[in-house]
Amino acid sequence: MHAVRTSSSRNERILWRSQSRILAVVDGLVAAARAAGVRDERVLEAIAAVPRVAFVPAEYADRADVDAPIPIPHRQVTTQPSLVARMVEALSLEGDERVLEIGTGYGWQAALLARLAGEVFSIERFADLAETARAALADSENVVIVVGDGSEGLPEHAPFDAILVAAAHPTVPAPLAEQLAEGGRLVQPLGPGGAEDVVLFEKRGGALHRVRWISGAHFVRLRGKHGFR
Repeated sequence: MHAVRTSSSRNERILWRSQSRILAVVDGLVAAARAAGVRDERVLEAIAAVPRVAFVPAEYADRADVDAPIPIPHRQVTTQPSLVARMVEALSLEGDERVLEIGTGYGWQAALLARLAGEVFSIERFADLAETARAALADSENVVIVVGDGSEGLPEHAPFDAILVAAAHPTVPAPLAEQLAEGGRLVQPLGPGGAEDVVLFEKRGGALHRVRWISGAHFVRLRGKHGFR
């Protein structure tokens, strides 16, 4: 007597393989973040809960588990996952903050921030990238994506408890410093674009104070009125 192979059992095997693949991606990125020195368990749990494969171009899905940047349209790239983890950890989010992100890309970093903060506003320069990110973040009700000039921030939603800039400029744009709340934290790559120092700042007495160096990195340039023209 022979067992009958049903379409249901085939579908279950396909689903199992898909889930196993996602778990492998997640485990790899959590391990990469730990190896980079990330110790905040909330950040690690957010990485585990947000599969990167949902936030990369379909043709690069097989590289979602690699701790490396991935190309996206307009000659942009996603930030290396372990560096994202270090930058997000530096913000010391507790859960109720209003966060401003500069450079949405495909939205994975925004998805992590959404799990760690109360509100996330993210500015993306390219409308098509913003639309792709909105689709990927459809289940994140506390994320607002705006198409605009990231160097100008979002004064209508300020002040922000934390600001994360995912593009390089030699200085922090004045509007971003102004829109950061007293006691708030800001992380930005400082440099010309291509060879940066990622730095954590804190606002005290109405001014930004450099707290510590986070990492060396390679970022695209911050374009805009208060960035590179």
